[in-house]
Amino acid sequence: MSQTVTAPTDAAARKARQDARLRKRHAAERRFRALGIASIIIALTFLGLLFTTIIGKGYTAFMQSHLTLEVYFDPAEIDPAGTRDPQALATANYIALARQSLQDLFPEATSRNDRRQMNALLSVGADLELRRMVEANPEIIGTTQRVVLPASADVDMVVKGHIGRDAVEGGRVSQQQLDWIAHLEAQDMLALQFNTRFFTAGDSREPELAGIKGAVMGSFYAMLVTVALSFPLGVATAIYLEEFAPKNRWTDLIEVNINNLAAVPSIVFGLLGLAVFLQFFNLPRSAPLVGGLVLTLMSLPTIIIASRAALKAVPPSIRQAATGLGASKLQVVLHHVLPLAMPGILTGTIIALAQALGETAPLLMIGMVAFVVDIPGGPFDPATALPVQIFLWADAPERAFVERTSAAIIVLLGFLAVMNIVAIILRKKFERRW
Repeated sequence: MSQTVTAPTDAAARKARQDARLRKRHAAERRFRALGIASIIIALTFLGLLFTTIIGKGYTAFMQSHLTLEVYFDPAEIDPAGTRDPQALATANYIALARQSLQDLFPEATSRNDRRQMNALLSVGADLELRRMVEANPEIIGTTQRVVLPASADVDMVVKGHIGRDAVEGGRVSQQQLDWIAHLEAQDMLALQFNTRFFTAGDSREPELAGIKGAVMGSFYAMLVTVALSFPLGVATAIYLEEFAPKNRWTDLIEVNINNLAAVPSIVFGLLGLAVFLQFFNLPRSAPLVGGLVLTLMSLPTIIIASRAALKAVPPSIRQAATGLGASKLQVVLHHVLPLAMPGILTGTIIALAQALGETAPLLMIGMVAFVVDIPGGPFDPATALPVQIFLWADAPERAFVERTSAAIIVLLGFLAVMNIVAIILRKKFERRW
């Protein structure tokens, strides 16, 4: 009678314990799932906040305030001798013509201080615009032309709403200037236009004249050098280590060092480039060539590791089948293994290049932080890079450089997004299933 009662009791107790453990395990899984979802939501929130902040501050840089003025190209100011000498035309004081147009619009600006504030409405780039017009067509001398000239950075900030119109902020814009700005807007003589200069000009001390073309070309030449060196060297090294190198302590040492180099801070590669390429080989400072060499050293470990992983992922049966058909070791690798590993190799290469494109520290060490106005014409010309340009603008005190900095970040993020999309497309295109 005792055994009959005990057996069901023990079975019920075991079932209760099993149910309790099962509920505990399910609860742990639900907590882990909730933590994972919460982590994703938090990450996406911060990412969205980052993008919202950058875009909110930077999208206005793609528009620029311009003044439309009736400018009289006074021969007495441009070409007093009437010789149309190119040297005289190139050195004339063209901005005085634009300032005279403003004086005609605001005759009440009679004092020296009023004229100074009125002249501050124009960008110094107005001189360059008028000079280009005269050099392109000297026949306009002595005529009145309707021209569109860039406004100053402070005027641009007022028009875009970054400086309030109801109070003077930091003494940058006076009430008189605010009144003039309102008058020009009411006459449709001051309006926003697409800022082509941002994409076609180099760096400048004046925010309204600053552009990213010089930095973009510097990054382009540096990345050209990086691709030309890092891709063939990295893939060849990976093929040798994975397919041909004997397995001994020397190759193990090389593999360990390559893995360690992938974790070395990028500024160390900049110090190496400074010591080797600049001081030992005397290569030109601030040149994209040196920047490309430094970025090559930084990208090689990542490309080698990704390429080796892609080669290792190819099934051994591919090698065995090709060998069985009489192919040599080199033919097996080049004709069969490498094509199948190419999607992974390309993906790793593009990811390494995308990382190199966003690097700043190694380029600072080799002098690409210099203020360069001219657009580089080749990898040997002095240049800066887009991340370094962002660094320089972020350190500038002018409010207008804040939006330039954010706009340059948007462009850089666009390039990085394109490179990652290309990596995905190439992987899908060359991917083969076996």
